Amino acid sequence: MQIAAQLYTLRDFTQTRGGLVECLDRLSAMGYEGVQFSAVGCMEGESPEVSPVDAGKLLTERDLICCATHRPLSRLIEAPANEAAFHQAMDCGYAAIGSPGAGYTITDPHDWARLAADLNRALDGLAGSGLRLGYHNHAMEWQRLGDDRIHPFEILLKNSSPLLEFELDTYWAAFAGQDPASLIRRLEGRISMVHVKDLEPVEWQVTYAPVGEGNLNWDEILAACLESGTEWLIVEQDTCRRDPFDCLESSLRFLQNHPMV
Repeated sequence: MQIAAQLYTLRDFTQTRGGLVECLDRLSAMGYEGVQFSAVGCMEGESPEVSPVDAGKLLTERDLICCATHRPLSRLIEAPANEAAFHQAMDCGYAAIGSPGAGYTITDPHDWARLAADLNRALDGLAGSGLRLGYHNHAMEWQRLGDDRIHPFEILLKNSSPLLEFELDTYWAAFAGQDPASLIRRLEGRISMVHVKDLEPVEWQVTYAPVGEGNLNWDEILAACLESGTEWLIVEQDTCRRDPFDCLESSLRFLQNHPMV
């Protein structure tokens, strides 16, 4: 398995081209093999400072791979050719949906079924492009909805194409009371990307922690990843209680030193 850094962790530092370059330099020097492009401000807006072609060159120069992105579902449905070209310019073969988005009521089970149908539409539009599609969870996928108290996660599994992958987030699954390792094994063959972040209690709250510094069972999680066909472990920390670069390096060293990685 290869190890990437989710650039969302460094979103405050990627608002300009110079900031992005510095982030990629530092991640490459740490020993990361890849990155996931998400919330990279210098690539957003009507006139982005960095184009996908430019980003691809920056990655190549630093021997980094764009293993995945986070993209809006609406763009993937409405402009699949443009999205395929966007990813091809960065030699990236995987797009994930970071959350359902504003068009869905997350407390309505019917809207989760509609989301599954829309994910299937996106897959149909991307057919033949070589671009895989994944869905990234938070905790809301395990709220209980409707008369049958069903989890949205089960609705997505039941109604989505077998081609839809799941970019499981270990922290949010555990936060929702689920066992990340069991979920990863259940998703065998559809779990090529896993977001790895730890969960740490701080007084009366739980919060994010670098991998290996919290209480998640990494022996079990990493064994499940290895058994289930995971290709990339993507380190993410939504917020950091110390310097985010230090957090990313701590996570990387823990994973590099783990016998299952």
